[in-house]
Amino acid sequence: MTDRNQNRKNLTTKPMENTVERERPFIISRTFDAPREAVWKAWTERERLMQWFGPKGFTMPAAKLDFRPGGSFHYCLRAPDGKEMWGKFVYRAIIAPESIVLVNSFSDANGGMTRHPFSPAWPLEMLSETTLAGHDGKTTLTIKWAPLNATDEERTTFEGAREGMTQGWTGTFEQLANYLSTV
Repeated sequence: MTDRNQNRKNLTTKPMENTVERERPFIISRTFDAPREAVWKAWTERERLMQWFGPKGFTMPAAKLDFRPGGSFHYCLRAPDGKEMWGKFVYRAIIAPESIVLVNSFSDANGGMTRHPFSPAWPLEMLSETTLAGHDGKTTLTIKWAPLNATDEERTTFEGAREGMTQGWTGTFEQLANYLSTV
């Protein structure tokens, strides 16, 4: 069995498309001037993630990564003013170097799920799918985000935050582009 087929076999959840039948996902893409393998490594290796992941101006002082279906990425982001917030990914499906499906949430320093520190009505969990498509030495990365098991209030908050999500992911992609230009 090929690695790709083995990874597909490890799929532990419904495909993202089944979830978005109920939810209108937030989708954002950017093409990076880097081969897919380099972008994949930037998304899947702890030391690389710590150098760029997060909104523009944020740093990542701590992170633990267990990159496999069922594993997690638990990280701390520090804002320019020194305030810290924690997040957690729980990986559901990984098809190297094509896609990653995970559940994203805010967390505490011990990895327990928490509410968004600035928006208590933000969805507690987000289903996220990252896809990477390589062409001519460049990589188009697409993020698809949708609330998971959300209340009506959480869905409304998500819908109202699309401009902020665009700004946040645009800054994060800018940091990734800067990182990729150095490797």
